[in-house]
Amino acid sequence: MTVIILIAAPEGLRGHLTRWMVEVNAGVFVGTPSRRIRDRLWDLLATRIGDGQAVLVEPAGNEQGWTVRTAGKDRWKPVDFDGLILSARSRR
Repeated sequence: MTVIILIAAPEGLRGHLTRWMVEVNAGVFVGTPSRRIRDRLWDLLATRIGDGQAVLVEPAGNEQGWTVRTAGKDRWKPVDFDGLILSARSRR
């Protein structure tokens, strides 16, 4: 399963995602797209997110069973801490 969260996204991105995933709450999309589709969606989101934020949680072959990608301004960044993925925020 894949989860995408959009915050302050430009117009059109949410509509584009509904072609491949279900919007279960405002800005929260869930689905099971193939890896190829997921990568293409992420490329689109990462280039068009602008001042917003995007988070993608996807299946992975690690101990947690998932990994995360982030894009946009003022975002949390995934950090590998001894095999455990944690989120860190940059100091200003």
